[in-house]
Amino acid sequence: MSFLGALLAPLLGLAAAPAAAAAPSTMPAATAEAPAGTPAGTPAATPAAAPTTAEGALLDGRRRPGYQKTLPDKVEQDNPGAVNAPPPEAFYDKWDGEGSPSDLVVDTGVPDRWRITSSLCPRKDTATGRVNTALYTLFPRLAYMCHSKLDPFHHNTLKGDRPLAAGKKPGFLKGEDWFFIANGVSDTVIEPRSFPIPVGNQTTTDPDSNDTFGRSHSLVLSQTFIAGFSLLKGETAFKPPIVEYRVAIAGNINHVEVPERRVLYVEPSKGTKRTDGFIGLQEAFIDYHLGRFDTKRFDFMSLRVGIQPFQSDFRGFLFNDNQLGVRLFGNRDNNRMQFNLAAFWRIEKETNSGLNNIAAPLRQDWILTGNLYRQDFPVVGLTSQISATWNINHDTRIVADANGFPVRPALIGDLRPRKYQVLYLGYGVDGHIGRLNLTGQIYGAFGKDRNNYLTSEPATIRAFFGAAEVSYDRNWARLRASALYASGDSNPYDKTEKGFDAIFENPQFAGADTSYWIRQTIPFAGGGRVISINGRNGILNSLRSSKEQGQSNFINPGTALVGLGGDFDLTPTVRVSTNANHLWFANTRVLQVLRNEGSIPRSIGWDLSVASTWRPKAAQNVVFRLSGAVLKAGDGFKDLFDKQGHGRQFYSVLANATLSF
Repeated sequence: MSFLGALLAPLLGLAAAPAAAAAPSTMPAATAEAPAGTPAGTPAATPAAAPTTAEGALLDGRRRPGYQKTLPDKVEQDNPGAVNAPPPEAFYDKWDGEGSPSDLVVDTGVPDRWRITSSLCPRKDTATGRVNTALYTLFPRLAYMCHSKLDPFHHNTLKGDRPLAAGKKPGFLKGEDWFFIANGVSDTVIEPRSFPIPVGNQTTTDPDSNDTFGRSHSLVLSQTFIAGFSLLKGETAFKPPIVEYRVAIAGNINHVEVPERRVLYVEPSKGTKRTDGFIGLQEAFIDYHLGRFDTKRFDFMSLRVGIQPFQSDFRGFLFNDNQLGVRLFGNRDNNRMQFNLAAFWRIEKETNSGLNNIAAPLRQDWILTGNLYRQDFPVVGLTSQISATWNINHDTRIVADANGFPVRPALIGDLRPRKYQVLYLGYGVDGHIGRLNLTGQIYGAFGKDRNNYLTSEPATIRAFFGAAEVSYDRNWARLRASALYASGDSNPYDKTEKGFDAIFENPQFAGADTSYWIRQTIPFAGGGRVISINGRNGILNSLRSSKEQGQSNFINPGTALVGLGGDFDLTPTVRVSTNANHLWFANTRVLQVLRNEGSIPRSIGWDLSVASTWRPKAAQNVVFRLSGAVLKAGDGFKDLFDKQGHGRQFYSVLANATLSF
């Protein structure tokens, strides 16, 4: 076969002919079919219409579909009924207002493929400043593709749906396909609540009170605005950006009213109301695309440097925060495998807003982490993750928060500064097996604490954590079952700390912030000063001074939870969620030592909650949420917080409105 024939054969689906077939056949066309009785294996004659190679040799037994030696006659099309191209008058630039709307001047260009449809939309008249809508009279459906630049539900340059126009981008941006993304979020919270508030005779607002706990009702009002801006280069719909610059600033105003003194301020003279505000830098990073592993599937690797969000696992059990760091991440195998390698240096948090306080010195707290995700492993539909996270904490400086309360070291035990290093090894799964949805996470914590606050001696850290949620979807309902266990310390005086604690948790689990126990902070009275059993928006009973500014504590009672819940989509825009969780302390020995009590039951109680979510636009741009939760105290909670027989039931109401662009 000639070079051209060998080249065309695989393109046309033909096998290479044997070398003997390259010789010209001498059989006449009339004998194209082999006579009867021809021995098997004898090649048949070449058909009459068989093509020839460039050298004139016939391709034995082959014929190219549609092959003709001579070209057919030229086709002359004469179709007077066909629709001709529109005349220039059909295009427009503006309408001068005289004559009919059809008298529009042609001067319309198509700048790029993203603006093909929007180039047909009416433009604002430079003289009057108004948009000429007369074209809608001729083309009524044109209004469906022409929208305001502030409309977040349609193609919009401010949302990065199309690149910056060549004549409107800054001169320092070289090349094409530069996208600008602006986003804004307004988050409003109204939160009436109650929780046990410890008081003393010298600090109570009620001189006639003679109890360890005062009145429990309080109110929180919070308004947060977030403005984010991204500038990136790359065709985002087809491949990752080449480079991205991102900045996000958050401002918060909060107002709190409580019934007792020394809850909001360390000084009793400052009263029971507080209004505060703060502006924090939540994101400021550069993301540079290092290259692609696979040019066909766009498997890539990127380097991100700066203040950035990071979540260590599927549900935010260990570390979920915006911190200063360096992160190398990417994917392989057609995105079936993803990986992260990151190092973070923790920024101090502002006390009342929880935002990053870049004006404060950086904490002596570092996080080194890496994880690997694999889709469809161990079974199709599940994604597995393995991770290793090393937390190095040398926060030995004495630090008080903005309200005057000490947060480092925690006022518990010997009050000495602490140093610790702990390695978290984890495995998690998320996905589904058939119609059964599954999320699971396990962690082991292994490390060294330089100061056990009860023995003042070094101690070894050995703790573990496990959580799982199984759900089943049926039509408009999802039914859920949840379970969680974090180990507690059974002997706080030995040389092993067995209570599990996280770095900075924000769990999306068992009702999340609609749950009473996850949403509210319960102070630990009588065993430590300014110490809480659990943290706000946290599920672990860690006995820390603060989740935002305190240190992890591995001498704690641990946590156990079993719960049932459901999500019910009543309409495409309305969802109702319910949760019923029962909580326990994993081990109360630490509480007994700190409270100097002989026995404390393990039961915390029942956490019952219901939440409704309304999305009037059937999208996340406008979301209204209203939830209510009740904690019905168990024997262990009553033992710790009983208020003359009345501290047995507490509530939490959360009204939340989120508007985003």
